Amino acid sequence: MSAELPVLAVVGRPNVGKSQLVNRIIGRREAVVQDVPGVTRDRVSYDAEWGGRPFVVVDTGGWAPDAKGMAARIAEQAELAVSLADAVLLVVDASVGAQDVDEAVVRVLRRSKKPIVLAANKVDDLRQEADAAALWNLGLGEPHAVSALHGRGAGDLLDAVLAALPASPEAQEEEIGGPLRVALVGRPNVGKSSLLNKLAGQQRVVVDDVAGTTVDPVDELVEIGGATYQLIDTAGLRRRAKEASGHEYYATLRTQTAIERAEVCVVVLDVSESISDQDLRILGDVAEAGRAMAVAYNKWDLTDEERRRYLAREVEQDMRAYAWAPSVNISALTGRNVDKLSRAIETALEGWETRVSTGRLNAFLGRLAAAHPHPVRGGKQPRVLFGTQAQACPPTFALFTTGKLDATYVRFVERRMREEFGFAGTTVHIEVRPRAKRS
Repeated sequence: MSAELPVLAVVGRPNVGKSQLVNRIIGRREAVVQDVPGVTRDRVSYDAEWGGRPFVVVDTGGWAPDAKGMAARIAEQAELAVSLADAVLLVVDASVGAQDVDEAVVRVLRRSKKPIVLAANKVDDLRQEADAAALWNLGLGEPHAVSALHGRGAGDLLDAVLAALPASPEAQEEEIGGPLRVALVGRPNVGKSSLLNKLAGQQRVVVDDVAGTTVDPVDELVEIGGATYQLIDTAGLRRRAKEASGHEYYATLRTQTAIERAEVCVVVLDVSESISDQDLRILGDVAEAGRAMAVAYNKWDLTDEERRRYLAREVEQDMRAYAWAPSVNISALTGRNVDKLSRAIETALEGWETRVSTGRLNAFLGRLAAAHPHPVRGGKQPRVLFGTQAQACPPTFALFTTGKLDATYVRFVERRMREEFGFAGTTVHIEVRPRAKRS
């Protein structure tokens, strides 16, 4: 996403169809949608294009100016989105008409002095056109009748949006590379959003003690220890996606997509509680996805000496399979050690990108086979003839052998490879390719 592209903030009271309209504008189902108020909580940016002109769409949570509690924090994010936008798309539910909340939102928007486009949503057929016409009384000019569900009127609405937005900059060649994508993953309520806010130095996402506050993945460019990263705050992963319902199910799918598109995943664990099976399942999901991985033991400020002793035992027993992942003890609330995450991320990425030359690998395999040959099985002793690294990210090796290797011997080879070549912060895949028998 280019910082120079014009920005459109989509606002309105809860449950008027903002996220559905955002999906219609960007042409894909990205924003989580469900027919209950308050599914969207944070401001989430998406790239869009219409008529050859690129721009950025910012989806926001339902805006009620007199909200309390979490709703008030959601409203703050919507107001912030408006202040940073070049134009505003106000979405009103035409089927119920303008409410007092809509009029309160209009008053706030007028003070912002930003160009405003009015979308009269849920006008699914000609019979409801009169409902849209009634919204002239909001004093924002022509209400554009649209159906986010069916796409009716979307083209005319987008033409009006482009007229309100400043001209897009000349298209430039896209830079190769860009900031490293780092996904924050973990169970609900372990402190992922608090960590993003602490690193961003602002209330970038809504934080609440209620588990499952974050629904859509939220991207933010942040600087840690002098390096810039694109951090992705994700929804907390429940036990299994198929056990979740409604927006939780889609939030889980979006989190899994975020893991796939990140280079590094920081798994956040709540050390004030015991390491759970769900924590271990998430670690396994990240390892299976083949991403670089670091572990952040959060809420360190809530632990005492006794809890730390138990934690050391839990880490030794339960986390043994992920001992290769660099870890940092942090407190997202106080900011303790959050700057050290940069080193853990870089270490994990270094291991993930490691390449071993074929000559060095085969010299190592030769020494290993001489000192620890494969056990004899059924009167035969399989040997490794040759090895090569098939790919990096994650490191994947192909071993050409005279026969099938025992799984325990393959694990032994992997352990020795880690001792020899490092591979901190990444899984190592070893593919055994036995020589075909002569017919």
